[in-house]
Amino acid sequence: MQTLHVNGYDMAYLDIGQGLPLVCVHGSLCDFRIWSCIFGPLSMRHRVIAVSLRHFFPEHWDGVGDTYSIAQHVDDVIAFIEGLDAGPVHLMGHSRGGHVSFRVAQRRPDLLRRLILAEPGGELDATLDPAFKPGPSPLAARIAASAEIIGNGDIEGGLTLFIDALEGPGAWKRLPAAAKQLLRDNATTLIGQTRDQRPPFSRADAEAIKVPTLFIGGANTKGALPQVLHALAAHVPDSRTAMIPGATHPMFEQAPQRYCESVLEFLAYDLEK
Repeated sequence: MQTLHVNGYDMAYLDIGQGLPLVCVHGSLCDFRIWSCIFGPLSMRHRVIAVSLRHFFPEHWDGVGDTYSIAQHVDDVIAFIEGLDAGPVHLMGHSRGGHVSFRVAQRRPDLLRRLILAEPGGELDATLDPAFKPGPSPLAARIAASAEIIGNGDIEGGLTLFIDALEGPGAWKRLPAAAKQLLRDNATTLIGQTRDQRPPFSRADAEAIKVPTLFIGGANTKGALPQVLHALAAHVPDSRTAMIPGATHPMFEQAPQRYCESVLEFLAYDLEK
C-alpha cells in the first residue's frame, strides 16, 4: 500500500502492473480491496491503481464532520490523478465511485483517456426520468435508515438492512466472511453518505461527457441502477454498453473473467495506438 497526499489528506492506494494507468474508484461501503479479484487480468496489460476514497479503509472514521461528500471525493480524485503525474489515465468507477468518476469526467476530461462506469450510483432528474418526483429517493431513504442503525452502534443490523435491500433478502447472511469484514471496516461511511447532497444526473450532464465511455451492468441487477445506466448511456455521445450475464451489482466479483474481457476490449484501442 502507498499513499499520496492530496487536499490535506493521505489517500491510500494499491499500484500494480505496468502500462497505461487505470485508476479504479470503489463504491459505497468498500475500499481499494474490492477490486482484488480483477487485479491479475487487468494488471497484465495496464498499471492498475486502486484508490481508497477519503474516510474509507484503511482509515477507521467515526462518521463525524463535513469532509465526506461527492464534491470532496471528486476534488480528491482529480487531485490524485494530477498527483500521479502519469499523464491522462483511464478511470473506472463502480456504484457511488461511478458517480464520482462521472463527475471527474464532466469537470476534467483533459485528465482522462477513457471512462468505465460500472452501474454508476445516483438518481435521474426530470430530463432523464419522466416519473421524477422531488424529494428523497428510495435509495436515499434506505441509506438513511441503515446509517441510523449503524450510528446507534448496531453495525451488523445496519449492514444487513442495506445489503438485503440491494441484493435481496438473506444477501448479507450469504456473504463470505472476508466480504462482510470489508463492509464492516467501512460501515460508518454510510453515516457520511446521508449528508452527501449528491446532485441527480441530467441529460445535459450526460451530453457533456466527451471521453469515450463504457457502461457495464449486471444483467440481473434490480431496482433503479439499470435505469440510471441505460438513461446515461443513451445520452453520453461516445459510449457503449456491456451487460454481464447472470450477474448483479457486484458484477466484477461475480463474473471477474467476463468483466475483465469487457474492460480490456474497450481499452485495447489505446494499447494499439
